[in-house]
Amino acid sequence: MPTSIEAIEAQAMKLSPDERAALGERLLMSVAPSQALHPDWEAEIARRVADMDAGRTHFISAEEALRHLDAYILKRRPA
Repeated sequence: MPTSIEAIEAQAMKLSPDERAALGERLLMSVAPSQALHPDWEAEIARRVADMDAGRTHFISAEEALRHLDAYILKRRPA
């Protein structure tokens, strides 16, 4: 007898949040595989990851980033 979606979901909910996220990503990729990135974007991503790994990146919270963005937008608005 085939396993129902509800039974599979119940089993999946027993996984840790990280394991559920990995499972969700695998399931999504099985129905909507990602498109290949342009080589320039691949190189940019690799450079940024290397900067993060080497400690050359300064991180800020999302709230702080949004404050900076709000201030930038307000400054550029026409009077």
